[in-house]
Amino acid sequence: MEHEIEVEHPHTNPTNRRIGILIAVMAAALAFSEMAARNADTDVVRDTVEASDTWAFYQAKTIRAAMLRADERALQVQSMGRTDNATEVATTLHDWEAEAKHEDSDPKEQDGRKELMAKAQGIEKHRDERAAAKESYEYASGALELGILLASSAIVTGFTALAFIGGGFGVIGVVAGLLGMFAPHILGG
Repeated sequence: MEHEIEVEHPHTNPTNRRIGILIAVMAAALAFSEMAARNADTDVVRDTVEASDTWAFYQAKTIRAAMLRADERALQVQSMGRTDNATEVATTLHDWEAEAKHEDSDPKEQDGRKELMAKAQGIEKHRDERAAAKESYEYASGALELGILLASSAIVTGFTALAFIGGGFGVIGVVAGLLGMFAPHILGG
């Protein structure tokens, strides 16, 4: 005699199934916003170091140009009225002035003060954009976490309105994440 064992499958509430899908979607969006926030944070640190290094190089060029110009003035004063080595003095003064101009701007090598200033300012701008994006991603994560919490509470309590409120927070989180990508300064200052 065969005995059939009947396994009872509990019927899943379709509402709870939909809420579960909503939670899964918000959790996926949360994972992306958390990853984006970490990447933005790493970019901020890297850009801060790079900008600092570029400004240090700029300062070194400034000091070198100032020293060359000071030496040039000192040599001019020392050689006033002397004609014994006028050609050598003129050549040295010309070389020092050319080197000081080279320190101020070097379009070919892109390492003059003018070019370094533009580079450092560009790095700082990128850093500020990434910092604003990080802040937007953090807002997104917070909204998504709250949305997941409320939607989960809807399953436990049976109060479906919490799922709708949680879904609303999920939408806010997704919008904040997209703003972090495409318009970081709207939320991130």
